[in-house]
Amino acid sequence: MSSAEHHETTVSRLCNFHITFFAIVLGLAGFTLAVQKAAGLLHNLHPASTVLLFVTVALFCLVGVIYLYKGLRCPGAIAKEVNHPIKINFFPLVAKILLVVSVVLLERNMTASYYSWLVGTVLQFIASIYIITEWLQHDRFKIEHMTPGWFIPIVGSIIIPIAGVKHGFVELSWFFFSVGLIFWLILLVIVLYRMFFHAPIAEKLMPTLFILFAPPAIGFIAYVRLTGGGLDAFGRILYYFSLFMFFLVLYSLPRLLKIRFYLSWWAYSFPMAAKALASFLMLSLVSSPFISFIAWFELALLTLIILVLTYKTVQAISRNEICVED
Repeated sequence: MSSAEHHETTVSRLCNFHITFFAIVLGLAGFTLAVQKAAGLLHNLHPASTVLLFVTVALFCLVGVIYLYKGLRCPGAIAKEVNHPIKINFFPLVAKILLVVSVVLLERNMTASYYSWLVGTVLQFIASIYIITEWLQHDRFKIEHMTPGWFIPIVGSIIIPIAGVKHGFVELSWFFFSVGLIFWLILLVIVLYRMFFHAPIAEKLMPTLFILFAPPAIGFIAYVRLTGGGLDAFGRILYYFSLFMFFLVLYSLPRLLKIRFYLSWWAYSFPMAAKALASFLMLSLVSSPFISFIAWFELALLTLIILVLTYKTVQAISRNEICVED
């Protein structure tokens, strides 16, 4: 390959460095938080959570720098993603990463947690306003474009209270929780309608089914934080609905494992982390052998998912199967 061809190939791969790469960082951030919370019960996990935090932050910086460089070299490619009916929903991943990291840092550095939460909250608000406006004033969206990935722009709003209450922003946290919860219910109805009565979701986007149980799981954690750490009927409804959706999606896992690897497989990771975190919180509120089994099973499954996804991603990169034209 000549130097000119090599340069052209490099630029092409850079232009195809999609926004979905941030899903890898979000998955690792969720895994870091899950391991950190499990360390409260199994203390020898503390060093692992610290290592995972450094890896997550380093990867976040790396992906961020590459994507910013893409913006300089291929501004048209980013504009194309923003105008894409599915990829536009992945831009709030940056805000979600900052919000999850802010929760991780609550037990480590309150100042760093505060600024991570603050930037994440501002970005989440801007992304929510922009994307929901696009939904309302669209001329390109069709029902076939609807997948559980559409939850991404609003799930970040539900994450905000988890650290927001600790930082003293109680009413602001209620504001975002309300927005996220109501839009989740609205989108849930539309997603189920689309899945019941229209063509199946494309194979490449099938892993987004895991996102179905993420909003109620995160909502449960946020609601417990907002109400002072207790457990009431609504909290139970959120947790057990997320548990049912988890079982429902788990039933489809053999079918999901048959599809070829795409970066969208990383959609398995963060929802699984959210579900494990919800179960460990539930375990701290209810002494139940069943909940204990569920919590540790989910953490074990999450660990397996992260290991498999990491291996598959490295393998795909080595084979030049990543950063190619859709």
